[in-house]
Amino acid sequence: MIDYSVYKMTKAEWMKAIVISLFAVWGLTYLFYKNIIVILIASPLSLFFVRFQKERLKEKRYWELNLQFKEGLLSISTALNAGYSIENALYQATRDLLLLYDEDAYIIKEFQYMLYELQVNKTIEEIFLEFSERAHLEDVTNFVDVFITAKRTGGNIMKIIGATSNNINDKIEVRREIQTMLTAKKYESNIMCIVPLGIIVYMWLSSPGYMDVLYNNVFGFIVMTVLLTVYVAAYLLCNHLTKIEV
Repeated sequence: MIDYSVYKMTKAEWMKAIVISLFAVWGLTYLFYKNIIVILIASPLSLFFVRFQKERLKEKRYWELNLQFKEGLLSISTALNAGYSIENALYQATRDLLLLYDEDAYIIKEFQYMLYELQVNKTIEEIFLEFSERAHLEDVTNFVDVFITAKRTGGNIMKIIGATSNNINDKIEVRREIQTMLTAKKYESNIMCIVPLGIIVYMWLSSPGYMDVLYNNVFGFIVMTVLLTVYVAAYLLCNHLTKIEV
């Protein structure tokens, strides 16, 4: 099964990321240096953009798994309240989740794998612990730790699963509200990142030759390198400031 801390990009994702990153690197180096040699030398830097895209895809998968895990706990809680044992509740929850998600959904595959492990005589505690070790999600880890303790000491499993589901739902709603409030700021930061590049293009078009002093000489190379460094640092800072974990 999947180790969610490791993301393997598909061929389509690789191609898309490489194309976008190459165009980004080529565009930036052309604007700041206007030199084909510098463009070719800077091309390997596109790998950093590919890595950045890979991290974004991994974070997206974490978010989807967290949402689906919340729905899974709700389904298990409903089945437990209906009188099912935890093992049968897992089976019933899988059937319910198939009405919400495709068979390729992460939580569907996980629950189906858990059912298979139950058939080969693994305990529910071992199964949940294995899932927690692969998921690398705080909500999953906290739930499994409490669940295993309650299972071994005779705690109220229904109450624990219901409370955990509610806590995860509250965290998700808070995160959604934060993301909604940050959306406008993200648009503003994206516009601010485009403005400097737009100014350079405007100077090229409105005053041809005015910026030639900054190209193809040592002084211009140093100045444009400093400006490019500041620009990239500002872009990374904007992304960092608009990323809030809950």
